[in-house]
Amino acid sequence: MARLDINRSGEMEVFVRVVDLGGFSAAARDFAMTPSAVSKLVTRLESRLNARLVNRSTRKLQLTPEGCRYYEHGVQVLANLDEAERAAAATDSPSGRIRVSANVPFGRHRLLPMLPDFMAQYPDVSLDLSLTDHVVDLLEDRTDVAVRAGPLKSSALMARKLGTVKMHIAAAPAYIERKGLPRHPNDLAEHNLLGPNYVRASGGWPFSADGVDMTVKPTGSIQASDGEALRELALAGAGLARLADFQVRGDFARGALIPILESFTASDSEEVHAIFLGQGGHMPARVRVFLDFLAERCRVG
Repeated sequence: MARLDINRSGEMEVFVRVVDLGGFSAAARDFAMTPSAVSKLVTRLESRLNARLVNRSTRKLQLTPEGCRYYEHGVQVLANLDEAERAAAATDSPSGRIRVSANVPFGRHRLLPMLPDFMAQYPDVSLDLSLTDHVVDLLEDRTDVAVRAGPLKSSALMARKLGTVKMHIAAAPAYIERKGLPRHPNDLAEHNLLGPNYVRASGGWPFSADGVDMTVKPTGSIQASDGEALRELALAGAGLARLADFQVRGDFARGALIPILESFTASDSEEVHAIFLGQGGHMPARVRVFLDFLAERCRVG
């Protein structure tokens, strides 16, 4: 059970826990308090700061912009306090839980095989792992690190580049035998192009043909929620898919998939980043060592 001191750090800890657990009642249970006591404490904090931190008119906990900023700084301050206490106790071993989100292809092919080594090196760290190709809001979803491919949007988040991955258009031999081999991007109009159904997906597949850059939008008969599902569909002969090199390298080697139009996709690649909140000394040790692990062991390219 969490320990509560009624002081500035205690108020901050309660507020952060309210956000982390998604409500006053859950935080109250964690601190062995009543929901009304937690609500009054947050109200007192708002009064002292002269700022509204939480909108109480909605059914779902909703932070104001001021609340978001206070939460972000609060997480950093509390992490620093934890670090100071561990240093005073003469222990340098990172500990605690890390919430990690990764896109499905990277998670399946690069991250999951490496995690046993990370856990062996840092036995006091636990991971809460979610694999999804949908973009997550690190603050709203209370995620420490998210691995994402593609262009980064301008934001206040920090990012650490893990590399650049070559992209391929791939199809199964059975599909090529049935539908024929496309020899130019224009030929794709006669083929079933398997595409993603998530929001972050780019506008189309990029090609450079006859000295001109062009894109072809995948408007096939199947759309899927993640890149690994698209790979499985391609392996089953459902159509052509645009896939990362680390997904299909083994499939190409054993002939399960065939690279298509490679001379037109030489420059098709995507950057892969680890995105996170905070930096430097404001980052918990457990998050810092995990980012270092990703940079060392899970680089792409």
